[in-house]
Amino acid sequence: MDPWIRPFETLRQTETEVVVRTGFGAVLHKHFAFPMPEMRSWDTDTLVKLEQAAFDDPRDPRRFLAAGDNQIAGVGDGFQRNSPPWLDTVKALWPDFPVYGSMIEVSECLTRLVGQANALLWMGEEPERMGAVVHRIGEYYLEMAKAELEAGAGWLDGFVIWGDVAYKRATFMSPGYWREHFKPWVARMVACVHARGLPVIYHGCGNVAAILPDYLEIGIDAYNPLEAKAGLDVIDLRQRYGHRLGFCGNSDITVWEQGDRAAIRREVLRKLQAAKGGGYIFQSDHSVTSAVAGSTYDYIVGLVREYGQYPLRLEAVEEAR
Repeated sequence: MDPWIRPFETLRQTETEVVVRTGFGAVLHKHFAFPMPEMRSWDTDTLVKLEQAAFDDPRDPRRFLAAGDNQIAGVGDGFQRNSPPWLDTVKALWPDFPVYGSMIEVSECLTRLVGQANALLWMGEEPERMGAVVHRIGEYYLEMAKAELEAGAGWLDGFVIWGDVAYKRATFMSPGYWREHFKPWVARMVACVHARGLPVIYHGCGNVAAILPDYLEIGIDAYNPLEAKAGLDVIDLRQRYGHRLGFCGNSDITVWEQGDRAAIRREVLRKLQAAKGGGYIFQSDHSVTSAVAGSTYDYIVGLVREYGQYPLRLEAVEEAR
């Protein structure tokens, strides 16, 4: 998904860390012992540069059919160079696992391309100019999503669209600005996925309560990860929206980290209430950190396997309220 298709440029590397420049023009510091990289700088560091940026073809076959470096798969929880071809990975997993394609939308692109601070500052200072940029990037990634769906035709069970637009309390930008500039491109991406008969899961961190009805309006089938620490509660959401929307996640990772099995049991069984009638995928509400012991994780998996099978043992779930 990198705008520019090119190998990482290694700026510095030791046994414990590496600094690379990626196809987003981002300089990332990855400490091998830590889960996520540090974004240090961006080649696109002014609004003028962003407006003038000319990206590589979104339909370039190398995106789907060739091995290579890419920021999203290569610099995250691990560090990987020369990732295998996307389609080869899809074929290796399907049909043993449900395989979903995925594509970022504009907010995720801006985080990697210019950094959140720059993106939000420019939205505040030059809302119309940034709005034009958002529409250009939205069109670009819509075209890339279409190309991915074509490349993976017959091999995909669904599609994930991801675009973090919120933090703990609210959306990064005003809901009105998001609706005007970001929402139309999410809607068009959803429509092109649905045209192929595939369901859509949208991934967005933070508290999106103000715009969650908009995701229903544009046809999102399920939402992930529903961060509990951002004030979202899947039981409340199920009561509010019924089964118009599937939910993925919301089990509080901070409870998992404590290792208190009584508290974990209450947390897991309570969240399983959202599975009544279907439409719930049990997951953590964000990445499982190294603070979660392996034995704790196994305990959680065991609870879900015991109480999350249909027909649900609802009496046990009710006891955990």
